[in-house]
Amino acid sequence: MSTTFLFISGPEIMVIMLIVVMVFGADKIPEIARGLGKGMRQIKDATNDIKKEINDSAKSSDLDTNVGKDIQKEINKVKDNIDDLTGPIKRHF
Repeated sequence: MSTTFLFISGPEIMVIMLIVVMVFGADKIPEIARGLGKGMRQIKDATNDIKKEINDSAKSSDLDTNVGKDIQKEINKVKDNIDDLTGPIKRHF
């Protein structure tokens, strides 16, 4: 049973690696790998920065949620007052 990686089997990977060595040469492969590593690190750092910004903005929006809770409390008080006033009217009909 052969292993597959991205729908490519073992022999196909070997052929691709052989072609890469023939095209770029053995001395260029470490440079290419370093470049890919740097690129992957930059992508990882960028995603971590984005996550940090999202978390920071979520923490700063806690103030907004507190204001929203206060408004919701006031709305509920008004609803209760309206229910108290309309209670006798509803019972009458």
